[in-house]
Amino acid sequence: MDNLDITISEKLLDGQPLSPMDKVLLARHIERPKISDYVDALFTDFFEQKGDLHGKEDGSVFGGIAMFHGIPVTIIGHRKGNNLEENLAYNFGMPGPEGYRKALRLMQQAEKFGRPIITFIDTPGAYPGIEAEQFGQSQAIATNLAKMSGLKVPVIAVVTGEGNSGGALAIGVANRVYMLENSVYSILSPEGFSSILWGDSGKKEQACEVMRLTADDLMEFGVIDGIIKEPKGGAHRKPCQVFAALDEVLYRDIKHLKGKTGNELARSRYQKFRKIDEKYMEGADE
Repeated sequence: MDNLDITISEKLLDGQPLSPMDKVLLARHIERPKISDYVDALFTDFFEQKGDLHGKEDGSVFGGIAMFHGIPVTIIGHRKGNNLEENLAYNFGMPGPEGYRKALRLMQQAEKFGRPIITFIDTPGAYPGIEAEQFGQSQAIATNLAKMSGLKVPVIAVVTGEGNSGGALAIGVANRVYMLENSVYSILSPEGFSSILWGDSGKKEQACEVMRLTADDLMEFGVIDGIIKEPKGGAHRKPCQVFAALDEVLYRDIKHLKGKTGNELARSRYQKFRKIDEKYMEGADE
C-alpha cells in the first residue's frame, strides 16, 4: 500500500469525505484500470486497428472493433501504461494529431457500418510539443469535435481517470457521458490552472477547489449523465465492481440508443452540448 492509499484509507476510516485533490490523485493512480483492462473485462473478439492513414501510429490512442453482448461496437480511448516503460511508449496518454486522426478514422468507419461507439477518456491532455503543433494538433482536435457532433450512430463516453482539456473532449462529444466516481474532468490540469491563474503550480489543491472538476460537480452542472460508483479507496481496489456497474450502464444505453434514427442521434447530441453552452453563457451574463 503506497502513501496515497494510506492517506485515503485514513480519511475513509475517519468518515472524512475525499477532497477534490484526493480525487485527482486517485484518478492518476498507477494501478487504476486502463482501457486495456476495460476491453478485456467488458468485450469479446477485440481486434485492434492502428494508424491514421497518413503513415504514423500513435500508441496513446487505443482502438478497434469488438463484440458487446452480441452487438458489434467500436472502442476508442486514451492509453496509459502500468509502468514507466509503457508510459513512455504511450506518451503518458497524451495523443498527438496522429492519435486524433486515428480516432476519427475509427469513428467514421463505425458510422459507415452502423456500429455504436464507446470511448474511454483518461488523459492529462493532448501532447503540447512543437512537433504536434506543426503537424496540426489543434486542427485535428477541432475536426474531431465537429465530426463527432454529427455522427449518426450512438456514442457513449466514459471518463475513467483524468479528462483534461481538448485532448479529452476530442473523443468526448457523445450522446451519453459518464464519469467514474473518483475521476476528474476539466479544462486543464490543476497544476496548469494554478500556474496560469496564480503563477504558482504549487497551488494545485486550491485550484482543484476552484475548478469544480469532480464527478459530483459535473453532474450538478449537467455536463455528464451519470456517475459510476467505485469501491472505497478507488477503482483499483476492486475493479470487477466497476466493470460490472459499467457493463450494466453501457448495455442499457446502447439498447436504447440503437432504437433511434441517425438524424435523431446527431440532433440530440448537438442539442445536449448546445444546452450546456447556453447554460454557461447565461451564468456569464449574470
